[in-house]
Amino acid sequence: MTMTSDWLDGYLRAWRTKDADDVLAIFTDDAEYWFHPYDRDPVRGIEAIVEAWMSPEPTQAVWDLAVLVESDGIGIIRGTVDYPGHASYVNLWEVHLAADGRATRFVEWYLTVPADIGDGVGAGAVIA
Repeated sequence: MTMTSDWLDGYLRAWRTKDADDVLAIFTDDAEYWFHPYDRDPVRGIEAIVEAWMSPEPTQAVWDLAVLVESDGIGIIRGTVDYPGHASYVNLWEVHLAADGRATRFVEWYLTVPADIGDGVGAGAVIA
């Protein structure tokens, strides 16, 4: 298993549990969390990241995520996240990893799936 796959497993566990210890396990103390690549003020530091993770989700998320690329301390994760009854997203996640496997920087790149596309837009899907 790759370092990015291990990190993704930890991320999904933290997402499910909303447990601070699970979040602490995947980010360094000085990590940056970018909810958008153009954030002027990303979330900085583990305490702020844990606090941001405690925000409630609109509905229970359903995801289909997999490692697309891993090279020299950076991983790219591709997939979809669906919040039933709320919104669906196609994602690319940029994960910069420390030697211990925790993220030093995480950047979310995503697009909202138009409602008329419908369900079933998987990680390998092409939207035409």
